[in-house]
Amino acid sequence: MMRHACLTFARPALAALGAAVLLAGCGDRTEAIAPVADQAPRGQLSPAEQIARGRYLVRAADCAACHTAPQGAPLAGGVELASPFGKFYGTNITPDKDHGIGKWSADDFYKALHDGVAPDKHLYPAMPYTSYRGLSRADTDAMYAYLMQVKPAAVANRPHELQFPYNQRFALAGWNLLFLRNTLPDASTGISDAWQRGRYLSNALGHCAECHSPRASFGRLDLSKPLAGAALGRVAAPDITPAGLAARGWTGPDLQTFFATGIAPQGSAFGEMHPVVHLSSQYLNKGDLAAMATYLLGDQPPAPQAAKPVNADAAQLAPGRQHYLAVCAGCHGREGEGKPHVAVSMAGNSTVRNADPRNLIVSMLDGIEAQRFPGLEAMQDMPDFASRMSDDELAQLSNYLRATYGGQPADVTPAAVKALRAAGAGH
Repeated sequence: MMRHACLTFARPALAALGAAVLLAGCGDRTEAIAPVADQAPRGQLSPAEQIARGRYLVRAADCAACHTAPQGAPLAGGVELASPFGKFYGTNITPDKDHGIGKWSADDFYKALHDGVAPDKHLYPAMPYTSYRGLSRADTDAMYAYLMQVKPAAVANRPHELQFPYNQRFALAGWNLLFLRNTLPDASTGISDAWQRGRYLSNALGHCAECHSPRASFGRLDLSKPLAGAALGRVAAPDITPAGLAARGWTGPDLQTFFATGIAPQGSAFGEMHPVVHLSSQYLNKGDLAAMATYLLGDQPPAPQAAKPVNADAAQLAPGRQHYLAVCAGCHGREGEGKPHVAVSMAGNSTVRNADPRNLIVSMLDGIEAQRFPGLEAMQDMPDFASRMSDDELAQLSNYLRATYGGQPADVTPAAVKALRAAGAGH
């Protein structure tokens, strides 16, 4: 699981958006997501209750991930959002009147989240209004009420650094007319109240599809493959459909634990998913966490699959085993059992069991920073091995881990490692 598209802007073919303007209106429209039963209607909350609800919703929407820079003022922007087209920078959404949204009305805020249009310009879909479009007006009003009472920060917005023609905002109007939809397709099936609530939390607030669904032409979400996983540069947002989760051993209770704490039997949140837990999902109540798990797996979740047996001979895996004992076993255990508060288990690890090996390879190349989780839990840093191990050695280690603990083919090649190493050079 990786963080949303705020950080890894999808690949819209903006060069073709001039043509998209001419074709505007050709796409069909669907009905908006109906508010779920426990959403309070507009006007029925006291001001204090509305602000409290807004604070909860802003966290559920993971706004801080893109709008709070490291060591920066809360929600004052400045987060660098890498993309194939250049760099975006998260904007100031404090109520500062010069640099933030202090002059916006509640209508302006709703239009930005619902239509991707700010009072003075079209927004790039690096801000996931394509998912936020599903938010109810009552909830956007609550979010606005909360944001209007946070401390204003006089921090100027950093201009985006985009290549031509991606810096031509006029084309976004055509893109919206062609591809902006009121609903996103569902990867699971259900009719229960929990499923409906989870749908709203996952599709609209949590905007999971922005990273976990592949992209089609013009950068739009591929609606035929909702939550089926997607490439995000060197890494991949994994398949979180019911079948994809079950194939890696996920259950409803494990998903709830993961969202609440960042750690489950399948491993810990790392990379882009760690901030999602740290800034957002850990603050959701138990009912909402259960609803998200229900939605992702469906009302009738598939049985979690046990890891497949080793599917390579010992001689083929022997070099990788030696590398594992030399550089991994000290933290992850001789037999991959892991060590509490130090390193996760390799046995049953979701990343090791993933059919796509990129995340495993990149984590070994780049390492993983020490991470704190809710409560007193923490995991030690994992050093990078880019300068310590060759492409051949890392391929052998990857194959040992995947075949031994993940039931995956031992088919990682040195060329695949080399390509990911080169793609990360200078990062």
